[in-house]
Amino acid sequence: MTADAAHAALAGGFEVGLVPRLGPAVADYPPGSTFGPRDARTYEFVWLLSGSATWHWDDLTVPLTPGTLLLVRPGMRDTFRWDPRRPTRHAYVHFTLAGTASLGASWPIVRDLGGRPDPMGALCQYLLWLGAGCPPGWREQAAETLRLLVLTFLAPLPAAADDASGGLPSPIVAAMSAVRSAWSDGVARPVGLDRLAAAAGVSVSTLCRAFQRRFGLGPVAALERLRLARAEPLLWMSNLSLQAIAVQCGFADAYHFSRRFRAVYGLAPSAFRATPPQSAPPSPLVASGLAALEPLTPSP
Repeated sequence: MTADAAHAALAGGFEVGLVPRLGPAVADYPPGSTFGPRDARTYEFVWLLSGSATWHWDDLTVPLTPGTLLLVRPGMRDTFRWDPRRPTRHAYVHFTLAGTASLGASWPIVRDLGGRPDPMGALCQYLLWLGAGCPPGWREQAAETLRLLVLTFLAPLPAAADDASGGLPSPIVAAMSAVRSAWSDGVARPVGLDRLAAAAGVSVSTLCRAFQRRFGLGPVAALERLRLARAEPLLWMSNLSLQAIAVQCGFADAYHFSRRFRAVYGLAPSAFRATPPQSAPPSPLVASGLAALEPLTPSP
């Protein structure tokens, strides 16, 4: 089972239990301290607050520094060797998981607490606050916090902030640079085929074929759907007139905007505005895969 499949299976439901008297808490070690070999009986998250350490399991050696989160699994026979030159402070929490049989072997060992768009660092801090203050109901809160921490720890790594291409063909990615430039002021205006092809460094016909193969639509139609999708939050969560929304989405006036919106959504924008989101027609970006282009455009 792959890590992604294991994460999906785990997300279906599992229970977390705190191990009494074993965290969340902090421990201090003098220089050169060691711990182990020991046979882990429970799951344990370990993260350093200061100093450094190395963690040894089988033939694997993992350097630990502040900003690294380690997951020890039951059955591991491991050893910690703490910084030989200065004191080390580390945080830990032991816990049990129910409903995860046979999944753990594919899990990651360490994850970086910094540089990822996720809450793991804050969750670790919150666990320590709960363990130190012990407010009413803290064990239940800690268990729920640990559950989210486990799910986030096991989630696939997101794409780097500077690599939002999502595996799209390079001409499409390059063409979207013209869209970012045209939409940089917040108005999602049309971008001509010639300009898109020039940004991509290919002919118009080559770019059109790339879009057709990937999305089943040409570049102009694809961008129109992106522009129309930007109207959704403006219709539901603003008092803007249809004329103002039309201009923001790059249409000449409310008439042209309404005509194109109805053609794509099957519903006039005024009727769409009055429809609850859960009952509204689906976004035109989902079925076509055009949502993959959104990270390549400026935020609305």
